[in-house]
Amino acid sequence: MEKLISKNLVSTNREEKGKKVFIKTFGCQMNVNDSERIKGILKTLGYEFTENWREADLILLNTCTVREKPDRKVLAYIGEYRKVKGINPNTKIGVCGCLAQRMGEELDKRAGGVIDIMFSSYNIHHLPELIQKAEKGEKAIEILSEPPKNEWEMFEYPTVRENPYWSFITIMKGCDKDCTYCIVPQTRGRERSRPIRSIINEIKELVKEGVKEIHLLGQNVTAWGKDFETPIPFSYLLYKIAEIEGVERIRFTTGYPTDLTDDVIKAMGEIPQIADALHLPFQSGSNRILKLMHRYYTKEEYLEKIEKLKEVKPNIALSADVIVGFPGETEEDFLETLDLIEKVRFEQLFSFKYSPRPGTPASEYSDQVPDDVKTERMHRLLELQKRIMNQEAKKYIGRVVYPLFERYEGGKLVGRSSENKWVEVESDRKDLLGKIVPVKVERAGVYVLRGRLMV
Repeated sequence: MEKLISKNLVSTNREEKGKKVFIKTFGCQMNVNDSERIKGILKTLGYEFTENWREADLILLNTCTVREKPDRKVLAYIGEYRKVKGINPNTKIGVCGCLAQRMGEELDKRAGGVIDIMFSSYNIHHLPELIQKAEKGEKAIEILSEPPKNEWEMFEYPTVRENPYWSFITIMKGCDKDCTYCIVPQTRGRERSRPIRSIINEIKELVKEGVKEIHLLGQNVTAWGKDFETPIPFSYLLYKIAEIEGVERIRFTTGYPTDLTDDVIKAMGEIPQIADALHLPFQSGSNRILKLMHRYYTKEEYLEKIEKLKEVKPNIALSADVIVGFPGETEEDFLETLDLIEKVRFEQLFSFKYSPRPGTPASEYSDQVPDDVKTERMHRLLELQKRIMNQEAKKYIGRVVYPLFERYEGGKLVGRSSENKWVEVESDRKDLLGKIVPVKVERAGVYVLRGRLMV
């Protein structure tokens, strides 16, 4: 496969050199990481990157389809981007990612037939061939029904990262859960764990390039290793990564409550590089709704996980996803969700009104919640969360946090703390970029902490 890839890249490079590409990424961090790999391929092909789609020779949308809103956004953007063909008829419009995987050629029909290139997350490595096909005036649409056996070989490609000091690392793809509202198993497939040697090798190379923080990604990241012929616990991977010299901070997203096992929690307490932050979706505080969702845990079990986390990491900052207005949700069910939020006291909460996804069981449920009820409940939830976030922010005043400074702007050093908070310090110490530095917090907002250097 490597020889074939190299041949394609070299033969296309002469043709595409100097052309410009504009990439619009929707959705999760997995899509961001996929876009970084797409950029790596396109850079090798000779493309230059632009933030102005009007001057692009290739416009590429990396899509999400978890909710209905991103679907509509993609179609709206395509409608806008197609105008570029009036300026440059040779400009190609490409669509990839989850929406492309779900809709295929039907998406092109709904977009008025203007899509020249389409592929899914399964076959990013086919992009050079698809570009060549589109340049000949042919429709270059290739949606694989399942991931290829050599899927992980594409991780040998170069990537173009947005930040020199931290990096996403995809360690698994797909999901084996059967949540009744979720389209991910249909768009990303079943769980596939990336080989540990491949993960370790990539991290070692990133450290050589100056990366200090790595962020492990997966639709269900804590299930890594379970699908191997001889299963390996996710906690083992965490310990092995922590042994790599130069890795100063480790994060991972997104886990599933039942897969956050005691050995993983123990590792989080024992490994100093693991950040004091975790994103752990709960979706609903009602056991009845959780059962309808096919979320195989209870409110009580979720709260027990949280207590164990706080025992090993007392300062842990928690975030989560929650769905409001799932079919059949009553006022009593919703109050259970508010109660869970009050008990856990999340420092960040991603809340969504339930959006029916075609092909999922929940979209066929008869007891859909009216949109005005969803809106009213969402308002109450946001008011509660706003109060909690304001209260939780105050606890940072006077505390020492440890941001990894990643940029300098307007006379300030800016970076993320272990708790996943943005930290700003007025300083011209540009020598601190790429370093984890103690900062004493003097002012604390919901999203940004401001303080002074302790070095």
